[in-house]
Amino acid sequence: MYGDTMVIRRLARDLREQAIDIRAEARALNGKVQATTWTGKAADAMRTHAARRLIDLHDSAIRHDDAADALDHHADEVDRLKDLISAIERRAHRIIEAAVDRLEDLGGRLLDGIASVTPDPIDEAIDRFVPPPPGHKDWLTVDLPGLGN
Repeated sequence: MYGDTMVIRRLARDLREQAIDIRAEARALNGKVQATTWTGKAADAMRTHAARRLIDLHDSAIRHDDAADALDHHADEVDRLKDLISAIERRAHRIIEAAVDRLEDLGGRLLDGIASVTPDPIDEAIDRFVPPPPGHKDWLTVDLPGLGN
């Protein structure tokens, strides 16, 4: 899932450029074959061999394009998941900050002598929550009250 999407997209672009080069080589080979005026068994064998190579070059160009498409798709998915991780992380930190604020307010009220105040067990659970490192994929599976994933 992780990866530098700029690097991934550059690899995809390089593969597409290689596919263009392969197609150009195929056109050049085909042009040379068509321009050949000699005849005979050797000429026929060369044309047959060249026809097979043209098919191979065409297939190789298609595979390069397919690989580039797969890399672009992967880069899109990496970007999507990084954005999702960031969104979950921001929501979780807002939830944690709100719970800490409520607990601090409660602590202040206890210090003021209001003895009948008890902390919300959910706020206490949130306060004990240890978040994954920033940007880590574990944010995708965080179970935190109020997060709603």
